Amino acid sequence: MIVVADTSPLNYFIRLGHADVLREIYGRVLVPHSVLIEMRHPEAPLAVSAWASAPPGWLEEMQVRQLDASLVAELGDGEREAISLALEVRADVLLIDERAGRREAEARHLKVAGTLAVLLQASLRGYVDFPEAIKRLRQFGFRASRPVEALMLARYELAKKVKR
Repeated sequence: MIVVADTSPLNYFIRLGHADVLREIYGRVLVPHSVLIEMRHPEAPLAVSAWASAPPGWLEEMQVRQLDASLVAELGDGEREAISLALEVRADVLLIDERAGRREAEARHLKVAGTLAVLLQASLRGYVDFPEAIKRLRQFGFRASRPVEALMLARYELAKKVKR
């Protein structure tokens, strides 16, 4: 499976203390250079910048050969490069949270997954407590609409019932 990540999902998994969950679910994760630059920014949370300064072996930095020039200007460098890299390597999934970035990726027929979707997968595999992770994400400034959170929590509850 080929997975490319933007900054936001990595940031939140690191801050939750569950970055290794990404390795457990996906094996390896590709990131463009600009994502690591964003994670090492002086204003990034200390845990994130420290992690990005010495990333684990399962996180692989790849150079983007051709930036997709048709991407909207409102995207940041990390989103632009992550989408472009996902297109280049024909990624199975792009990990991205920002709404504009998700729209651009989906318009290019990329499969996207955000932090909540990956946390749900991780929870169903027994790696994290999903409701607790959502509470902690809010403390970090994570924003998702209440309907999206409610939908994800409903999926979690349904999956737990089916599992029994």
